[in-house]
Amino acid sequence: MSASLMVELKLPDDLSRFALPPGVNAHLRGLLDKQDRGDALSEAERSEAEGLVDLADLLSLLKLRTV
Repeated sequence: MSASLMVELKLPDDLSRFALPPGVNAHLRGLLDKQDRGDALSEAERSEAEGLVDLADLLSLLKLRTV
C-alpha cells in the first residue's frame, strides 16, 4: 500500500534568486569535471557531490513551482 503526503509551504516571492552560491557551484563543477575526466572521487567527494546535486535539483524544482 502506498500513501501520499501533501505539504503546503509559503515560499518567498524572490525564490528565483535562490541558487547555489558561486563558490559552491564552482566546487561542484570541479568535482563533476574530475569525475568526467575518469578520475575517481573519494567517498567524501562523492557524497558531497551527490548532496550538492540534490540541493541544486531541489532549488530548481522550487523555482519551477513559482512560475
